[in-house]
Amino acid sequence: MEHARREGYPVPAIEEVSADGTDLVMERIDGPSMVELMNRRPWSIRHQGSVLGDLHRRLHEIPPPDFLPAAPVGHGDAFLHMDLHPLNVMMSATGPVVIDWPNAARGDAAVDVAIAWLLMVAGEVPGGRVKNALIGRARGLLVGGFLAGFALDSVKRQMRDVVAWKVQDPHMSDAEQRSMWRLVEEIEAHP
Repeated sequence: MEHARREGYPVPAIEEVSADGTDLVMERIDGPSMVELMNRRPWSIRHQGSVLGDLHRRLHEIPPPDFLPAAPVGHGDAFLHMDLHPLNVMMSATGPVVIDWPNAARGDAAVDVAIAWLLMVAGEVPGGRVKNALIGRARGLLVGGFLAGFALDSVKRQMRDVVAWKVQDPHMSDAEQRSMWRLVEEIEAHP
């Protein structure tokens, strides 16, 4: 996080680190998450997708620190967050701030984009058919805004490997895993 911050990337300042390096005290970020903001201002959903895309592009332009591990899929030398989606963006008075960095890695920027796309499409939301239909429309706007600035060929090429890795996460429900594989099938049917 400090490496990203020195490069001008919006992350909370680290104020204290425990002697063993396992605990951090960080700057408090006042404001809603990007998800909370979109719930309050649904007309901003597509714009928030483009804000998220810009955060990805800005991060991927920063040379990664040498100590970062390689991403579990893909090859490259970009700085990756590996979990940069709307729940990990706080909307402060000075702009968006990216949180939750334990999965940071170095690798192919297309992998980071594929993970975000996948999580936005496949994340499970409890509710009935009407709620899910509305959420489906909102997801489409969010993902459309997010993907608008990327060359998607390389992202699509990474998607199958990203899904194969991500479905191993024990926190992914069966429904989420099915949604992930459905996205792969759609991408491969319409490259």
